[in-house]
Formats: sequence, structure tokens, C-alpha cells
Amino acid sequence: MQWHQAADVEVCLQVDEEGQSKILCRKDGKPLKSVPSRLGKDKDIIQLKEAHKNLKEQYRRTKKMMEESMESGDSFYVSELLALLGNPVVRAILHSLVFLQEQQNGQYGWIKKEGESLYLKILDGTNVLLDPQERLLIAHPYHLYQSGTWHTYQKYLFTHKIRQPFKQVFRELYVKIPEELGQKASRMFAGNQIQPKMTVGCLKGRRWVADYEEGLQKVYYKENIVARIYALADWFSPADVEAPTLEFVEFFHRKTFQALTIQEVPELIYSEVMRDVDLAVSVAHAGGVDPETSHSTIEMRRAIATCNLELFGFQNVTLKDSHALIHGSRADYNVHLGSGVVHQEGGAMLHILPVHSQQRGRIFLPFVDEDPKTAEIMSKIILLAEDQKIKDPSILEQIR
Repeated sequence: MQWHQAADVEVCLQVDEEGQSKILCRKDGKPLKSVPSRLGKDKDIIQLKEAHKNLKEQYRRTKKMMEESMESGDSFYVSELLALLGNPVVRAILHSLVFLQEQQNGQYGWIKKEGESLYLKILDGTNVLLDPQERLLIAHPYHLYQSGTWHTYQKYLFTHKIRQPFKQVFRELYVKIPEELGQKASRMFAGNQIQPKMTVGCLKGRRWVADYEEGLQKVYYKENIVARIYALADWFSPADVEAPTLEFVEFFHRKTFQALTIQEVPELIYSEVMRDVDLAVSVAHAGGVDPETSHSTIEMRRAIATCNLELFGFQNVTLKDSHALIHGSRADYNVHLGSGVVHQEGGAMLHILPVHSQQRGRIFLPFVDEDPKTAEIMSKIILLAEDQKIKDPSILEQIR
């Protein structure tokens, strides 16, 4: 980490504020873009590059470990965090994460080390001294959602331009809907056609395993829960005739194999499993109205939405990339122009079920192939742009 001579140049290793390491090189006090290639076999340079590689690997490993800790609700002793903050790579990752005190009615904030003491920096600027034997959690969006501070933290990150190593405050959240609570399986994504091999590929990094007998499953050892995605599919070879359709997602006890109701599944596990299934549906979609491959692409939908919004005279909707951002009177929303999934800003996913036959003929679609997904997306945008007129109790109950 200190400058030292290597042949006719000086080199050192540096870890920036985000935890990324890089090799600095200078000659006669002037910085060079990179280490000269002629020094590739120099003993000191080889050692420096090896240390650089190890730091990059440590960053990747630590980031993954912290994200998994957030997903599973693992806690850390304050004394453990103090030790971890001594490492420049780990320190950069931990500094931008929101922590929660494990005890009941615990406070949220960022951790701050001063000498041998650790403080929790609250949003209002106050610092709370933490006991070494106290335990802290990496806050999940569900915790922030429950406390009613989710939107406040999102706004704070934007205002102070804080970049997090992984999606924490801006992570997608999926909450249970009342209709599912007594059921033993969730059919939230039922009917979506998927490509089995691609589904396995995109979920492999999220700790899902394809089993010959049980299909695609994810095991939570601490809670003794197994989540399983059920589809009439062979997860090990491509479908010969037609891509399989997702049927449901179920949970059962790891030791007794007894099926669990949705109500019995911990909120964090439910949200993360549904997030993974949504990822698979988006990436490995194989249906006839796939948002990326059909005639009704996202670009076309954006153009259609632009025309329709001018037609309706809405001033509270803006189209950005693949989303329609809506500033409603009850809340702010975003609608994905590919999947039609609706999220409330600073809230959870909204379950708005379309009735396709009622939408036909009501919304102008300037193309021949009647894509029900485009009609569904436009109807959702119009519905939420005039959310003061919503009378459906199930939708109003979800808007928070």
C-alpha cells in the first residue's frame, strides 16, 4: 500500500472508497496510465499484481457474503464489525449499507468507527454508541418497508450520492397478498413459459439447484425450509416440443417434507424467492408474447405509450428506459414496459390483475397483432395516472 521502487518506476496498491483495488504507477513524480509491459517479469511487479488479484477476489467474495447475510437475516456482533472495518476492502462495502439493531424497536443507520468504538449514525445526524456484545443486521427492504422509512432512505441515497455494492435500499420487494396466505403454493407467476436450461443458468448464481427428482429448488438450512419451482420441465435438457409453463412455487420443511402455507414462510425468504422467480421469468421467457422478441418490443411500447399519453393529456407520466414513471396523487409508481410488473416507489410490488377481454378496443394499438401484454401495460399506466379514481379495495389496500 506504500510507494516503492521497481526498476525505474514507483508503484503502489490503492483501495478506493468503493473497495476497488488498483495499481498506481509513476515515473519521476508523473503518473503513468499503467505499469510498463517491459516490467512484466519483475519480481516486485508480479507480487503486486498477485496482491491486486487477491483484493479483487476478496471484494467479490465479501460483497456476495454480505448480500446473502441480508437475504437470510444473519446478524453480526459489534465486536465482529469492528474487526472487519480494519480491512479497507470490507470497510468500503460496510460503510454504504444500512444496519438495524437486532433488539425490538431497534434503530436504523450507518455504522461509523471512532477509535475502538462503533456508532450507529441515524438519519437525523445523531450517533448512537453501540455495545460490543450487541448484534446488528444488514437491513432488508422489508424491514424498511415495515418501519415506513424505505422511501426516506431511498431519497437520502440519491441526495448524498451514496453507491451501494449491491441492491439493498433499492432492492425489489415482494410481499404476501391476503389471497395466498392460507394456500400451500404461490401462483403469482403461473402461466409464464420459460426455457429450462436458461432458467437453471440464471438461477445457479442465486443458490438454486436442479435436482432430477425434485426439480429446481433452493434450501434454507437455518430455517429448515426448501423452496421449489414447479413446472412440467426437464431441467437438464431442452424441451423437445414446447417450452414448459411455470405452475407454482411451493415451500416445505426440509426434515419432515411437510408442505408449508404461504403464511408460515418468513417474509424475507418469500420476497427473495419471488424475486428469483421474477428474474427467471424476465430472462428465460419463452412465450409467444415475450417482451423482448415479439413485434411489440419495449421500444414500440414506449412509442405507443407516448402517443397514448398525449391523447389522454397526462402530464404526470414520464417514460425512462424500460419503465413508465408515474407521479400519482396517492403515491409514485413505475410500470415495466416489458413485463408489466408494477412497483410502488418506496413500496412493494402491486398485484393488479388484468382482464384482457375488457381492454380490447378501449386502448388504441397501432399494429395488427393484438398483443394483450401491451394493452395490459397501457391500461395499468392509465389506471395509476388517475389513481384518485381507483375504487378497487384490493389495490387500495396494497398502496401504502
